[in-house]
Amino acid sequence: MERTSSSDPTDLLKEALEADGGPNVELRYHSKRTRSVSVENGRVDQARLAEHAGVGVRVQAAGIYGFASTASLEVGAIRAAVEDARAAAVASAESGKGSGETRALPPVDLAQGCFSEPGFEELQAKPIEDRLDWVLGIEARTRAASASIQSAVCRYAEVFEEKGIVTSDGAKAWTRLVRPEFATSAVAAKDGEIQRGARSVGSTGAWDCLFRRADPEQYSEEAAAMAVNLLRAGHVEGGRKRVILSPSLVGLLTHEAIGHTVEADFVAAGSCAQGRMGQQVASELVTLCDSGASEYLPGAGGTLAVDDEGVLAGRTEIIRAGILTSYLHDRRSAAEFGVPPTGNARAWEYDDAPLIRMRNTYIEPGTSSLEEMIAATEDGLLLDGPKNGQADANGEFMFGTLQAWPIKRGVRGELLRGTNISGTAFDVLRSVTAVGGEFEWDLGSGHCGKGQPMKVDAGGPWLACEVLVGGQVQ
Repeated sequence: MERTSSSDPTDLLKEALEADGGPNVELRYHSKRTRSVSVENGRVDQARLAEHAGVGVRVQAAGIYGFASTASLEVGAIRAAVEDARAAAVASAESGKGSGETRALPPVDLAQGCFSEPGFEELQAKPIEDRLDWVLGIEARTRAASASIQSAVCRYAEVFEEKGIVTSDGAKAWTRLVRPEFATSAVAAKDGEIQRGARSVGSTGAWDCLFRRADPEQYSEEAAAMAVNLLRAGHVEGGRKRVILSPSLVGLLTHEAIGHTVEADFVAAGSCAQGRMGQQVASELVTLCDSGASEYLPGAGGTLAVDDEGVLAGRTEIIRAGILTSYLHDRRSAAEFGVPPTGNARAWEYDDAPLIRMRNTYIEPGTSSLEEMIAATEDGLLLDGPKNGQADANGEFMFGTLQAWPIKRGVRGELLRGTNISGTAFDVLRSVTAVGGEFEWDLGSGHCGKGQPMKVDAGGPWLACEVLVGGQVQ
């Protein structure tokens, strides 16, 4: 983490806080600047520049949180927003419409100083017009890869974020980062059959972080080849099967089917993780974490040093060797559960109140190689490429996959079309028999939705487990 001495508005926020003089006040300046370009079939579909900046205010009064915001970075306007938030809290408490009385917030080391992720100045110095020409070239390359390609899309985006967080109990932090994202897809058709191939990547950092694993031309070639190859691929045989999930699918499972169930607000509402602290919920081979830092590899898309309550965003072990050991908390839920906060309070923009959100969620790597895992599979599938998916508070999930390969007596066969997989997350984790030693972040593109969008990442190693596979019954 690079510490910087750049100018920031935290001194002004501190002035507004001291002028108010009241307790339990949280001020958050948030500037978000987005630059994006999208090209479809040789045409510029979108070229967008947008900025959204202001100050979000939360005040705890009468045991209730009140929230207000202002687009003005002036002491008077910020003080007025504080009064609006305080009045909203009192009114909610008096009407009984508040979301529940909040206990005294637990003590925690709050962030002080300036924090900056690398890449901000580097990407900011590049004109967006340069990216447009580059995206046009990548899309044309994808479309020209095969006569079977009917259409292609390429998109690139950068989100620059600067935040200043000051609280009445000691936080005073300035953070800065940039999150670039690249995606390309192709649609291939032959004899009335249509298939799609896609590759995408998102990160926190500069160009070298975004294209650490492969360059954009390689992603273009892979998306086109996937679409074309799937035209002649066979279908998967359905049933309950042993499978080897790729890091991208492990990330999807970890985030959607497990991560949401251990967010403390969902736990309090009755998720499948409620009341299971200290219980074995997975194979002893499984350790699952959520971290503000980018563990194992640089540039994870949900990286942050400080959450939106001023809490340092450390690493939380959710499952350790199969045992459920922690939920994900903001300061309020930590008070209710009697534990320290985990640094998971995040807001999408300045006029959004913070919610409990994941950051970078992953399964730690093990010791098995992919070759060993394939060799140990008598009859199963190797699956790759998240296509879509859904999960509920019970941990039940259904995900689509783009590609599948049969494994018979330890030998991988020819490519098959993707399929749907389903199951209950903790049951799947209990069925794990091998955890790969290679690790990847692979869910940094797109957004997580939970009332507000949010940039997150997820990943892990290859994982051998059992799921229900949708397909043709032989």
